[in-house]
Amino acid sequence: MKLLAFETATEACSVALYLDGEVHERFGIAPRRHTELALPWAQELLAGAGIAKSQLDAIALGRGPGAFTGVRLAIALAQGIALALDRPIVAVSTLAVLAAQAEGPRILASIDARMGEIYAGAFACVDGLPQPVSAETVVAPDAYCLPDDAGGWHGVGTGLAAADALLQTRLRGQLARVDAAALPHAADLARLAAVAYARGEAIAPERVEPAYLRDNVALTLEQQAAQRAAR
Repeated sequence: MKLLAFETATEACSVALYLDGEVHERFGIAPRRHTELALPWAQELLAGAGIAKSQLDAIALGRGPGAFTGVRLAIALAQGIALALDRPIVAVSTLAVLAAQAEGPRILASIDARMGEIYAGAFACVDGLPQPVSAETVVAPDAYCLPDDAGGWHGVGTGLAAADALLQTRLRGQLARVDAAALPHAADLARLAAVAYARGEAIAPERVEPAYLRDNVALTLEQQAAQRAAR
């Protein structure tokens, strides 16, 4: 199984190459440089492994939630390569990718969504893989509720630091551990995608759907532009 994976939904840019269980990754925190870095990194990984694009079985991507432009970039890159090679795509939740680096049976993955909100998803670790136990959502950090009142959750992701760590404050007593600096890695995406591919979950490139979670994407972009102009 040979798979190329792109995760660009956050300020981190990462690309990974999965080769029959072995994973090679390029990762960097590079806000606004994803377009510049992602494809060259992919080419470097392929060249370093001595693998031609034609030898790939599938292309994987983090479908979000996350930054609108980052999610769109991953989809555009993956679709372009997959269509050119006539290969399928494996789309994986970016929150699941984030959850994959956490430890413990119960995981809360959260990404800072800006504008006073967070993206969040609760997962159970089943056979070493994160499985969703509630719908992913975008919500104010002091309004999010875990699926139950039990403790022992491992919180992971930048949403836990957003808005003066309001999410941590709200869930005090339920979070056993917190890694509020964690960002999703394409290496984890590649491993999850390989499992999904083996389960027959690959799809045609044109069927890929982003997970924005926000309905007001256009308004969000206008607000972001206004904020930049005001600086």
